[in-house]
Amino acid sequence: MIQDLIHKRRSVYPALYADKPIAKETLEELLMAAHQAPTHRKTQPWRFKVFHSEEKRTELGDFLALKYRHTISNYSEFKEAKIRKKPADSACVIAICVQEDPDERVPYWEELAATAMAVQNLWLSCTDKGIGGYWSSPALMQYMNEFIDLAEGEKCVGFFYMGYLKGDLPEPWERNPLDQHIAWY
Repeated sequence: MIQDLIHKRRSVYPALYADKPIAKETLEELLMAAHQAPTHRKTQPWRFKVFHSEEKRTELGDFLALKYRHTISNYSEFKEAKIRKKPADSACVIAICVQEDPDERVPYWEELAATAMAVQNLWLSCTDKGIGGYWSSPALMQYMNEFIDLAEGEKCVGFFYMGYLKGDLPEPWERNPLDQHIAWY
């Protein structure tokens, strides 16, 4: 039931992933769920750059780590190693990108919102299959055009790290009471 998936969905980090690959067919199924997201004017602005093989995930980690070393003023060797390790500890990393409407019929925020809905579909589908994931939005994503081909008007807005779980899902965090977020009229 969808309500159960919504309540079970968590941010699950690479340290909790098992050393188990995700089949390409499974990834295609997950991405098809993402592709079913609503989109204003049917622009379908989401673009997913999939780093599936160990070689490509290692290359991504190396790129991000070196970019961190050369662009961050408060450099930390520990942080660089952590950045390099995250893609390697994941079964798959997806660069989440948004394509702006070239005809400017839809504002960028709506394209970003549609992409976020696509990621939520992906995330819920992962939860259903026992695959953990989380959306990371590091400052380094602004340099992805140096590593992958991005079309004109396309922007990387984060990474979705994913992998099968070693154990159970982490416990949910305590949310504020619902009435603190609602005003009835």
